[in-house]
Amino acid sequence: MLKVAIVGCGKIADAHAAQIQRIGGAEIVAVCDTEPLMARQLAERYQVKQQFVDLERLLSEARPDVVHITTPPESHFTLTAMCLEQGCHVYVEKPFTLNYPEAQQLIALAEQKGLKVTAGHDAQFGHAARRMRELVQSGYLGGDPVHLESYYCYELGDSSYVRALLTDKQHWVRRLPGKLLHNIISHGVAKVAEFLRGDSPQVIAHGFVSPFLQRMGESELVDELRVIIHDEQDTTAYFTFSSQMRPVLHQLRVYGPKNGFVIDQDQETLIRLSGKRGKSYLEKFVPPIEYSRQYLKNLSMNMSAFLKRDFHMSAGMYYLIESFYRSITQGTSVPISYREILIIAKLMDDIFGQVNERNEQPASQRTASRIKVVSR
Repeated sequence: MLKVAIVGCGKIADAHAAQIQRIGGAEIVAVCDTEPLMARQLAERYQVKQQFVDLERLLSEARPDVVHITTPPESHFTLTAMCLEQGCHVYVEKPFTLNYPEAQQLIALAEQKGLKVTAGHDAQFGHAARRMRELVQSGYLGGDPVHLESYYCYELGDSSYVRALLTDKQHWVRRLPGKLLHNIISHGVAKVAEFLRGDSPQVIAHGFVSPFLQRMGESELVDELRVIIHDEQDTTAYFTFSSQMRPVLHQLRVYGPKNGFVIDQDQETLIRLSGKRGKSYLEKFVPPIEYSRQYLKNLSMNMSAFLKRDFHMSAGMYYLIESFYRSITQGTSVPISYREILIIAKLMDDIFGQVNERNEQPASQRTASRIKVVSR
């Protein structure tokens, strides 16, 4: 039986606790939060016997095998390192760390201790995402991906979180290197990183404060981002983050030398895009019929999963946690490779570096775009 602890008892901790309790062979033995009321409420909701306000005490008294870190990002490095030093495997909510050097250090420490870590990119493990990997492994693309397009949108709306973020100039999100972007975009960046073949992709990033936020008097929180990515093997990608574009998208498009596909996280659909073109007017009629057939098939698979009680909003988190635990108990590979975690961290460092550099310039010196020519 794996003994599990959760550190950080905010909203996301509830999702973790619910999925952990669905997994056989795992038990939540303790929770921890610097605010005693938060720890007590989570413990009561999920019938956890031990609650702490100090991580060191939790580690020494509860002696968990696995710790889930569900605190704000600025504490991820310190808390994860402490858990690794005490012999615990660690699941870290996204973003994994604040920057690339911290990610390198944690992975090196885990390998030195013979322990395992993973990042909370649960959107990579929904039903459609798992079907996507089977499709890629079958050779459907006809080779390595040529181009990727990732869309990750966020609705600012009128939630208490957004109101606090806009009114509190000391809000913890504002202290992150990438501010609002830092706490959100790793899911969308991870979709691209999975398919990049090089280890040092080049990035051209352009970010700005939307007119919507500007009208509210906001000048620091970048909520519109456009990124071009190019790796050493000439795989290219576009990444779009937006709080304003509609419809809201959480999509990935992948194009290979033969075929492509589009995966929609919200609809849990995977649509194949054939590289073959129909002759004459057939191109106008056959593809719509084929896409209709595919959408109906996706509907059938989603309904089947729903009737089996395996179709819920946190299905990806459940699969990721279960896979991570299996890698610990059975010695299988971690569900997200360390190479991929490092590429995500590097991409985010480069994005935030460019966006912050541009936004720190006087408005008169900013350029609408940046063009980089690379010689081979």
